[in-house]
Amino acid sequence: MSWDVLLLHLPDGVDSVADVPDDCVPPPLGRLDDVLAAVRRAVPADLSDPAWGVLYGPTWSIELSIGQVDPVESIMLHIRGSGDDVLEPVFRLAAVLGCKVLDCSAGALITPQGPNGWQSFQAYRDQVAGSRGTEGR
Repeated sequence: MSWDVLLLHLPDGVDSVADVPDDCVPPPLGRLDDVLAAVRRAVPADLSDPAWGVLYGPTWSIELSIGQVDPVESIMLHIRGSGDDVLEPVFRLAAVLGCKVLDCSAGALITPQGPNGWQSFQAYRDQVAGSRGTEGR
């Protein structure tokens, strides 16, 4: 189970999925080679498979679903583990790509200064994982 966040360009003033105009077509993050170079500058990700990179931290991992389409429209991050330090590379990536971070669970944009769904996701995941094997008792 992963906490999924999407890196993408959105217009100013958009704070949630509900704020995105129906006719909005976000511009791409950039050419594939440029996006990969930016990712390499931002974080020490393993991009031996450039379509599906991975980044490891002390208590977490992030899979970077970049794809092979050129230009790159967005990057989905699949975050697993624990620890608030996982947010640092997420926002470093967003900064170097000049994009926003969308919490797919909450449907809201998150910022380094604002609330995010990471703690809620961990609590939910731990509750679900703790309930496994108790069915039928």
